[in-house]
Formats: sequence, C-alpha cells, structure tokens
Amino acid sequence: MTQGCPSVTEPFNGAKIAILVGDQILTILRDDIPTIPWPGMWDLPGGRRENAETPTECAFRETWEELGLRLSEHDLVHSCPYPGRFETVWFLAAECPGLDVSQVVFGNEGQEWRLAPIPWFLNHEKAIPHLKDNLSDYLAIR
Repeated sequence: MTQGCPSVTEPFNGAKIAILVGDQILTILRDDIPTIPWPGMWDLPGGRRENAETPTECAFRETWEELGLRLSEHDLVHSCPYPGRFETVWFLAAECPGLDVSQVVFGNEGQEWRLAPIPWFLNHEKAIPHLKDNLSDYLAIR
C-alpha cells in the first residue's frame, strides 16, 4: 500500500485522507482565520495525531470528527508518509464508490464541505498545494 513511498522511521505528527467517491473527492473549506494554517483553503479530512494512534487511526478519527463518517480498513487503498522539514505527515486514500454523502454530518471546523470532481480540487487555486501534489502522486498509481 506504500508503493513508491519513502521509508520513514521517525514518528509522525498527523495524517490526511483523500476520500474518493468514483471520480469525486470529499473536501473541506477551512475557516478563514488568519492565525490557522491554510486559512480559507480547500483541505482534506485529517489532522494532528493523538497519543499513540497509527496513521490510519488518526485519519479515521479525524474523518469521524470532521464529517461524521466511519471508514473501514476495507476502504483504504493507499498510505504514504511525507517527511517535511519539521514533521512527517501521512497521506492516505480511501476508495468509497458506494458512499452515501447524505450521511455526512459536518463538524465544527471549517466553513463547508463539498463532494467535488477530482480535477476541480487539483486545479483549484485555493486547494492546499501539497495535498494536490500528494493526491496526484496517488492518482498516478491508482
């Protein structure tokens, strides 16, 4: 599941997950607060690691908190660490062709959520750049 991914031994700080529903992706418009990272940008579910969570546990918990959706290991198709200058964050992808988005219960972070065409997210000037890169990496091996 980590085809073409770097080998990482250091601890990680968080995880992001691309939830793909056919040719669409679930995305969240971040709050427009200047003191947070990426204010007013289109983001993917995910966030900081809590306690001794695995990358999958972190991404699944954040998905539950942000969108009210429970994902399963069966949905997970990709998991890759991305070491940065200061921290390592995992990027995961879940293929959920039968996901009923009417079940989304939007949490208290962000302005709105959207099920958007994948190219819309990849080309949007307000989508977080490194997440577009991470998603492109996955799509290249999909």
